[in-house]
Amino acid sequence: MTRSDLVEELAARFAQLTHRDAESAVKTILDAMSDALVRGHRIEIRGFGSFTVNRRPPRIGRNPRSGESVQIPEKRVPHFKPGKALREAVDARTAELDARQRQQEG
Repeated sequence: MTRSDLVEELAARFAQLTHRDAESAVKTILDAMSDALVRGHRIEIRGFGSFTVNRRPPRIGRNPRSGESVQIPEKRVPHFKPGKALREAVDARTAELDARQRQQEG
């Protein structure tokens, strides 16, 4: 699902929202989440999951073309950990889809 798919879904579910309002809502939420992660905060959405920032220490890598050693600086990267409810929902729904596909094939 892309950002535009999310906007379309939101506009379709809530008829009172215009496409522009739905787009603005999605942008506002994603910007707020990005800003929180930049400041080092943890984002937790109950039943969905949590976002944190992980630190990757500096290391020595290799340039694949030349084989030369390259210093890779420290990085901070976003990390998503799905919540229990999301994991269980995905597992149950994929099991249902697999069962349907098996029924259609055989």
